[in-house]
Parts: sequence; C-alpha cells; structure tokens
Amino acid sequence: MKILYSVGDLSSLKGPIVLAAGTFDGVHLGHQALIRRAMEEAASCGGTAVVMTFDRHPAALLRPEKAPKLLTRNDAKIALLDGMGVQALLLLPFTSELASVTARDFIASLVSSSSSLRAVCVGREWFFGKGGEGNVALLKELGVAHNFSVIQIDPVMAEGASISSTRIRTAVASGNLTDAATCLGRPFLLSGKVVSGAGLGSKIGFPTANLEIEGMQLPPNGVYAVKVHRAGTILSGVCNIGLRPTVDTLATTPVVEVHLFDFTSDLVGENLALVFVKFLRPEQKFNGLEELKAHIACDRDSARELLSS
Repeated sequence: MKILYSVGDLSSLKGPIVLAAGTFDGVHLGHQALIRRAMEEAASCGGTAVVMTFDRHPAALLRPEKAPKLLTRNDAKIALLDGMGVQALLLLPFTSELASVTARDFIASLVSSSSSLRAVCVGREWFFGKGGEGNVALLKELGVAHNFSVIQIDPVMAEGASISSTRIRTAVASGNLTDAATCLGRPFLLSGKVVSGAGLGSKIGFPTANLEIEGMQLPPNGVYAVKVHRAGTILSGVCNIGLRPTVDTLATTPVVEVHLFDFTSDLVGENLALVFVKFLRPEQKFNGLEELKAHIACDRDSARELLSS
C-alpha cells in the first residue's frame, strides 16, 4: 500500500482516482463496506482506490475538550487498511492550515491534483471544509461541477442498530467487548508502544510491559486475560488497567500493563496489541505488596488456564 501525505501526491497515482473519504477510526464493518465499494469502482475503470483520512481526529485540534477517545492509532489503521488490499492511503496531517480551507477549495484541490477524479465514496454524515461547512449535498453539487460522481454508502446494521465508531467506543467503555467485536468484524484490539515503567513488577516477580495509551478508548478498569500480538507472534498474558491503588494512592490517570507468560525480553519501544479474552476481576486495593503478589499469582494462574483451554 502506498502512503501519501499531501493532496498534491495524488498526481503520482494512476487514474482514474476513486476516493473513500472519512475518519475511519476503528476501520469497522461500516468503514470496510465503504472502502470496498471504492475498490470495486476503481477496479471497474482500471483506476486506483485511495482511502483519504487524517492523521488525527479533527476534534483533537478544533475541540480538544470534546475529542473522542480513539479506537485505532495510525499504525494500526494502516495495518488494517493494508490487510484489506487498499492500493493507496492519503493520510493528511490535520493542521490549522488545512482546517481553514473552505469546502469548495478543498474539493478543487483534490480535482486538480488527481489525474482524473472518478468518484468519491462517503457515508451519510461526512462533513468537510472549514467549520465542517461541506456535506454530502454540497459534495454532489461539486461533483456535477467537476465531473465526478458521489457514491453515498448507507450505514451497516448489526443486531438492529447502525454500526458506528461512537457505538463501539460506548461498548468498549462499558466492557461490552462482544458488541464491539460484532461491529468491528474482529476482536477489539488495544495497541500501543511499550514505555518504561517504575519497574515494580519486576521487583515483585511479575515483570510487566507498560503501554502508552494517551487518547485511546480503554475498557473498564480491572484485570483481564489477554492475547498479545507482537511482531507477527501471539503471546498470552494477564493485563491490568487502572490506577494501581495499592502502590500509588495519588494516581488519576489509568495505566495499562501486561505480564506476559514465559517471556523475559525487553519490549520497550516495541508496539503491542492486546486482545481482551476475558474479564477476571475489578481492580482493587490490597494491604501491601505481599497481598498484591498473591492476587497477581492467582490472576496469572486463572488467565493461563483460561487461555490454554
């Protein structure tokens, strides 16, 4: 998959161009339907399907206090799109400059940079341009003016309700990982880079990999049996999400740490993705490190038995 970082880079692609436009956080079944429709259209005309999205959610810049938690980081999104067979990804840095471009000027730049813009595939609620002034109706108007078609994709339904990133975030936050998986078409993955921790886990006999998860949507605090994807391999472990009240009474930000079974290598700097197989228990405060160690050992044994069966 070819990755582009500016609208002007579209000129390097074989036309006609078919764009699939959206935020695509989660790359859920609805997103996949939209993207596959663009791929079908591109195949029918011998052109190139391009997924167009941003390097961060626009709200993170425009309304940071209301920005939604993310389901997928860029590296995970890229891997998912590549796995779908997407030919090209236009990953636009969402900057103040880009946010100030009017809807009409933005579309004009896409048209002028493409060897031939054949079609734009969008969902019903796609907004674009300064202040989100552009909608599907305006896009269709501009399509007539610039000679490209607009393919509008209806929401994909699951269990009587439409699939959306908001629905999946709500499901993950409440611990309903079954509904999240139904909407995603795969288990929910929490990915992040391993960062250095305080080293307490190693000191008490349970070394952990701490994930950098700022801005990510997390399941509820607690202990989970997990499968861990690492560089093409799958490991087993037990994960704790929470404030670690036994060792840090002042913490306000959740920590995600995973103890991998029968694994001792240093993982700092590597990317891991966690699949939450089963919730074991809520996070709780213990009376000192010895009691904490005893419960971690029980959690480890429970998770190991569960994951091996």
